[in-house]
Amino acid sequence: MQSHNIYFVGKNEIDVRNEDVRKPSPHEVVIATKKTLISTGTETICLERRFEPGTGWDNWVKYPFAPGYSLSGVVIEKGADVTSINVGDRVAARKPHHQYVTAEEDELVLIPAGVSDEDATWFGLANITQIGIRRAQHELGDAVVVIGVGLLGQLVIQYLRLMGARQIIAIDFSETRLELAAAHGATTTLAMGVEAAQDTIWELTEHGADVVYDITGYAPVFAHAQGLLRKFGRLIVLGDTGTPSEQRLTHDVIKQGLTIVGAHDVHFPRKHTTDSYWNHLTMAQLFYTYLARGDMRVNDLISHRYAPEQARDAYSMLISDRSAAMGVVFDWEM
Repeated sequence: MQSHNIYFVGKNEIDVRNEDVRKPSPHEVVIATKKTLISTGTETICLERRFEPGTGWDNWVKYPFAPGYSLSGVVIEKGADVTSINVGDRVAARKPHHQYVTAEEDELVLIPAGVSDEDATWFGLANITQIGIRRAQHELGDAVVVIGVGLLGQLVIQYLRLMGARQIIAIDFSETRLELAAAHGATTTLAMGVEAAQDTIWELTEHGADVVYDITGYAPVFAHAQGLLRKFGRLIVLGDTGTPSEQRLTHDVIKQGLTIVGAHDVHFPRKHTTDSYWNHLTMAQLFYTYLARGDMRVNDLISHRYAPEQARDAYSMLISDRSAAMGVVFDWEM
């Protein structure tokens, strides 16, 4: 059996290849992909190589590079020792944009009946944002600023609403994104840059925000974000810029006694450990619980759907104007 697979084969170079599907080992299954979600920020940074030499990005992106890490599908074959997954089960996996994938049993998340294949693909981004939320150590009634309301920002806002934030102030240049942010729980939206928003933030919060999220991946925002916080406030940097040498600390770090927290996908274990209940599996299950109950929603965040053969068109659209897109899905059944 062969699989249709998407690869980056050079800077701004995309190839869709047919490759043999590896037979499962005793503890593995083969998944027929239904949908995959593009991580628009991460994948365009990788495709355009918008990162400095020697960074984690530079060490990660080696050709041929298989983009993507949010897949939903159905199990079509399983190894002899697989016990928790059956053929026909719908599952989600941290796997790339491939038509068929072979995966270990213990890295799969069962998709509950109340969650669609398309919604299920959001679990990877939902876990990343949960890590940021958990590392922020929120208190009931926090005043929070979210800078950048793309895919991650929209999820952060929904988690903040569930956590009981008093104020959720969204900052972005895109009016469309801000409208979605308001629909998902933002109490105030500001269509402006961070530097221009400082006086408004201080007026709205009276003393500065308790927590600020920088989710832009744009290095200069980091310095301006520090000026939005109250004394002893927390700045959560969610996502890794490709140009860390351009990030700057300001006098507010000492003057205000700020805490700066970097939140990254690797900070929580992939699988169960005796040290922590929360890992990528349990966080995904929690996200699906919220979706099934209607406490969170992502279906209205999908802006584009493409067949895998249209991969070049999909990434070209994102590179030309990413602000015009939100959730972009490859539909492997088209």
